[in-house]
Amino acid sequence: MVIQFIDDHRDRFGVEPICRVLTEHGVQIAPSGYYAFKTRPVSARAVGDDELVVEIERVFWDRKLGRGISGARKVWRPLRREGIEVARCIVERLMRRQGRRGIRRGKRFVTTRPDETALRPPNQLQGQFRADRPNELWVVDFTYMSTWSGVAFRAFVTDVCARRIVDWRTMSRMQTELPLDVLEMALWVRDRAGEDVIGVIQHSDAGSQYTALRYSDRLAEVGAVASIGTVGDSYDNALTETVVGLYKNECVKIDGSPRSADDLELATLSWVCWFNENRLHSSIGYFTPIEKENEYYRENTSQRQPPLGQPALR
Repeated sequence: MVIQFIDDHRDRFGVEPICRVLTEHGVQIAPSGYYAFKTRPVSARAVGDDELVVEIERVFWDRKLGRGISGARKVWRPLRREGIEVARCIVERLMRRQGRRGIRRGKRFVTTRPDETALRPPNQLQGQFRADRPNELWVVDFTYMSTWSGVAFRAFVTDVCARRIVDWRTMSRMQTELPLDVLEMALWVRDRAGEDVIGVIQHSDAGSQYTALRYSDRLAEVGAVASIGTVGDSYDNALTETVVGLYKNECVKIDGSPRSADDLELATLSWVCWFNENRLHSSIGYFTPIEKENEYYRENTSQRQPPLGQPALR
């Protein structure tokens, strides 16, 4: 920084006077030191840093990797996957130098209201969000955001085992049809892949949309076990609160308020694809959700699994 300051003003004041004034004000630099720096060859570290910054910037801004929102860990891991061996502390240092940092979640608005008169299934989890296999535990929730044409509501179904978003839906009204519709599509996605969902625990908050009779009946029809947390306790549905928080920070805040529900649908589609197929999750050993599910099926079944997006052979 000092050398750059001298370079910017040397034509007007000269090197020696600038160095003298800087030294008088506590910045110790001699003219000989300035000239030595200007003639000294670039260090191997500086060359390596410049080369690595190019790779860091590429990963950080790639829409399939960092999306401009990933912190040092989520940039360092993809670099290592590509065979670029570098210490995490170096990535942290260079990201600070470039002014890059991961996005952070803020406060979340309240969207669900409990129905005090509805019968509620017991809480099957008690705050323990663990699953040893896909379709053992699903967590569900929905949120809202503003578009130029009004408020839109977004619902998610997340499989806890691999942190995979099984399905999502958008509606302009916060009614039972929204969570029921996303449940139907999640069931269709799993059925299309030839996966059995009988016995899956579906955990939600105590919102009236999830305690509605139609919703409870549909869960019973497919052999799912309903589980509802306590009122006013976000920790009872902490994992899906995390998914909603990530969605708002990694999709909505980055891409900005959409013009319409259709624009929101496209933005969410892009984010969910990235979340499932490219985003590395520390909670599952820095795998992507798709990789984690595929690993489970490779280790626990001899049946050939269908390619991503293709139905299973029956």
